[in-house]
Amino acid sequence: MADSALGRFLRARREATGPERVGLPAGARRRTPGLRRGEVAELAGISVEYLIRLERGSDRQPSAAVLGALADVFGLLPEERAHLHRLVKVGGNCPHVPVPKPVRPTLLALLDRLDFAFVVDPALDVLAWSSGFPALAGPLLDGDPPNLARFVFTDPRARAVFPDWERVADDRAAAVRAAADLLDHAAASLVEELTIVAGREFTGRVGGALPRWTGVERWVHPEVGELRLAVEGLVVAGGDEHRLVVLLPDDDVTAKALLTLERDVEDRSRG
Repeated sequence: MADSALGRFLRARREATGPERVGLPAGARRRTPGLRRGEVAELAGISVEYLIRLERGSDRQPSAAVLGALADVFGLLPEERAHLHRLVKVGGNCPHVPVPKPVRPTLLALLDRLDFAFVVDPALDVLAWSSGFPALAGPLLDGDPPNLARFVFTDPRARAVFPDWERVADDRAAAVRAAADLLDHAAASLVEELTIVAGREFTGRVGGALPRWTGVERWVHPEVGELRLAVEGLVVAGGDEHRLVVLLPDDDVTAKALLTLERDVEDRSRG
């Protein structure tokens, strides 16, 4: 069963985690490999009894917060965290996530008239974008659909793209948490995922903050260098809760760089 697979995975990671990794003395009197259950429970903020139930697969509803804390204790690698999240999904602990609502044709027509813009839903799924945006965004558009928060917290390229990664991470975390608090199911599912997959990098962000949908972000592009982009996030009328995000140059250097990207897009379309 999936719960047993989850339990086996947690037990194997506990036994493979040396005490020195969490600042405990190794000692010669240890009779079990890795960490003791009591040590893991204390570090993760749970009871020993609960950890035993998780390892045995008798508890079928481990929260994302608990699993994220255990992943932090074990020092799981990104791919191991992703595997842990998949085990939880297979076990049926994650709610059904609704399919993103399609973008209205009139909004798509508006995107065609803009240079660098995109549309997101409350969970920060990127639903549509202007023709020039891929030349600017690059790896941000990986994924099906691409997701701004998932990229920031799980893609190692994000720290190179965003020199002010900490600030961007604060905004992305605030956005998905605010949507989850308003009972958006896709955002709530993403909060659970990032709690497990990103651990303290996500859970350590201050709760209760609201996202900033206007301001200046610094991006680094592999071809044209550092950019200063003025961000304007506009709420789209209607009941779909979509937001149109437009990126504009904040200085002359960025304006020239974006013009270069626009020309490259035009050249490729002609070719």
